[in-house]
Amino acid sequence: MTTPANTSHAIAEDALRSALSSSKRPRRPNALSASLTFGWRAMLKIKHVPEQLFDAVGNPIIFTLLFTYLLGGAIAGSPGAYLQFLLPGILVQTVLLITSYTGYNLNTDISKGVADRFRSLPVWRPSVIVGALFGDAARYTLASVIVLLLGLVLGFRPEGGVVGVLLSVALILVFAFSLSWIWTALGLVLRTPNSVLWVSTLIMFPLTFASNIFVDPKTMPGWLETAVIFNPITHLVTAVRGMMSGTVLMGQIGWLLAACAGLVVVFAPITMYLYRNKK
Repeated sequence: MTTPANTSHAIAEDALRSALSSSKRPRRPNALSASLTFGWRAMLKIKHVPEQLFDAVGNPIIFTLLFTYLLGGAIAGSPGAYLQFLLPGILVQTVLLITSYTGYNLNTDISKGVADRFRSLPVWRPSVIVGALFGDAARYTLASVIVLLLGLVLGFRPEGGVVGVLLSVALILVFAFSLSWIWTALGLVLRTPNSVLWVSTLIMFPLTFASNIFVDPKTMPGWLETAVIFNPITHLVTAVRGMMSGTVLMGQIGWLLAACAGLVVVFAPITMYLYRNKK
């Protein structure tokens, strides 16, 4: 015979099923919506920990002032003349040096167990990383604005006008987005967040300084000039200088966009493979 307890349990279960079935199941978010949500999460992290912006705010000011007034007279004869050459390169260097924070933050989420929760959500799997990259784009934009404003105050005058400057910043953001996939892969391989910062710094400092950011490669020894010519950052700086001066060649932009696509094609699948299998 059916006991009252079993009867009550069956009634409660039927009532629960009826309540759940009567409500409309929410639609699964699409890839863009999920990515923007995780991008907003990255922005909120900056809001609650504003110290993350020290590198995006302090480094541009320090590098611009230091190199303009310390080396400007020796290299170009005057700080003002050197600023016209230097500022597009400093803009590139400033943004690229802070791209590693995507891998740093991803590694932090993994070490705290947050990434495990994200991987269990019914969302487009890459949206966690793509959203973080979208959020970091705000950091890159802020650093770019600071460099440009400081340059204008010091006397930088781009002949390419506002359009040239905006296109330059857009190209840098695209390159930074592509480069960040390397640091996300490292963030999934290395053990600690600080390891990600150290490794990325060891890679980016030689690449940025051994380029045409600060001096013309023609003044370098032959072997170093050859290495600088094949440095992708050299090509990025050349294109940015060209857009800001109104002399850019479409072939330079095309080469850079192809390089950006290549970075994403190679490192995005590696990153997602590591992310799916991270334990």
